[in-house]
Amino acid sequence: MPSVAVKLYSVFFKFLLKHRLQNRIQAPSENSDPFGVTSRPEESVAAANPSFADGVATKDIHIDPFTSLSIRIFLPESALTPTEPRSKPHPIPKPKSIPILQKLDPEPGSARIVDSNSRRNSYGSSGGATAHMEEPRRNSFGVASNDVADEGLNLMAAGGVYRGYSPAKDNRRKLPVMLQFHGGGWVSGSNDSVANDLFCRRIAKLCDVIVVAVGYRLAPESRYPAAFEDGLKVLNWLAKQANLAECSKSMGNGRVRGGEFKKSDAHRHIVDSFGASVVEPWLAAHGDPSRLCVLLGASCGANIAHYVAQKAVEGGKLLDPVKVVAQVLMYPFFVGSVPTHSEIKLANSYFYDKAMCMLAWKLFLPEEDFSLDHLAANPLVLGRVPPLKLMPPTLTVVAEHDWMRDRAIAYSEELRKVNVDAPVLEYKDAVHEFATLDVLLKSPQAQVCAEDIAIWVKKYISLRGHEFSY
Repeated sequence: MPSVAVKLYSVFFKFLLKHRLQNRIQAPSENSDPFGVTSRPEESVAAANPSFADGVATKDIHIDPFTSLSIRIFLPESALTPTEPRSKPHPIPKPKSIPILQKLDPEPGSARIVDSNSRRNSYGSSGGATAHMEEPRRNSFGVASNDVADEGLNLMAAGGVYRGYSPAKDNRRKLPVMLQFHGGGWVSGSNDSVANDLFCRRIAKLCDVIVVAVGYRLAPESRYPAAFEDGLKVLNWLAKQANLAECSKSMGNGRVRGGEFKKSDAHRHIVDSFGASVVEPWLAAHGDPSRLCVLLGASCGANIAHYVAQKAVEGGKLLDPVKVVAQVLMYPFFVGSVPTHSEIKLANSYFYDKAMCMLAWKLFLPEEDFSLDHLAANPLVLGRVPPLKLMPPTLTVVAEHDWMRDRAIAYSEELRKVNVDAPVLEYKDAVHEFATLDVLLKSPQAQVCAEDIAIWVKKYISLRGHEFSY
């Protein structure tokens, strides 16, 4: 059973959430709001930090001029490691006056060994203990001094202001990209919240990927299909960025005397009408189009990931060179008109119970088209396209004390029936959002879950193929 502290906080959490949901039902905003809402004033927000002070640099970008759609890019420090080790380390210069950034302590519990009984898969077998994580040595700027080329760090600007990271020619390692969709029951949460920021940093380091966290529009200001459209829009934006990067690379090559080609500054020709670059430099320098893209969603974010995966299957080569190679659905927010065993037995479960979730669905789905078998709510309705056999490999994470667990397991079983790699990881004594909720993020169970996800994801993004497996 969950601890006493979790039970007490669950009561407090449900009281506050119910109050907020009822207020939004009584005084809903206009559904036609073109700008939508991506965060709530009561939520704590983590500022973007491009300096690799804690092993991951972050940057916020607005990618749609007509809505508030934003993304936060999480670039792990491993992207700065050259593919081939250099024979002689490049010394880091010591400027006269640079504000020293405080080095953050390693995340608590990052190397903790957890009892194997804390998790089990869909077949009932227990997983092993977690692997130890070794923190790299860092200098006073938070940079791993043993493997990072300093020419990629723009340490000084006018007035001695620290500007953070910018790509350098000899300091680029290509990484796959993961699209991440936060949870929050359609009505709360954001891609730059403190909890989501910590979770994405953890995933970026463990999976060795560039995480792109999507700040989709929230209900009731923006009802269905706004959040789904935002998820698909970011996937199309990634495809556009991959193509622009290739185009700018070819435009950066100039023919010189003798018929040879000379490389010049990449991306300098691809600009908008204001002269600003339309190529995102972090993705152009470190994103690998041939290894894109993994989708990861938590709670309602898993519903968005499922929808985006469906559209990627339908789109096919229209998204080239981007290809969805796998998806991770963490305690998906699936429901249906015919209740499952867990929906009956665990209706009053911790944090997000059934009554609370029904309020959230009423705020998200169109009033004239409300149904628990809606396309956004139930993926198991017969006749849905595309067929499940075309879906990418799917890892489903469920919690023992989550009332939505049975429907998520049933979804995974349907995928396995058509030979899709679709394992289920069920975590004992866990509750909904146990690995992404702010108060539970630093628990050993949350760390184990992130490590399990990394093991499975690396099966599909590894350069050498299937070198990681359960």
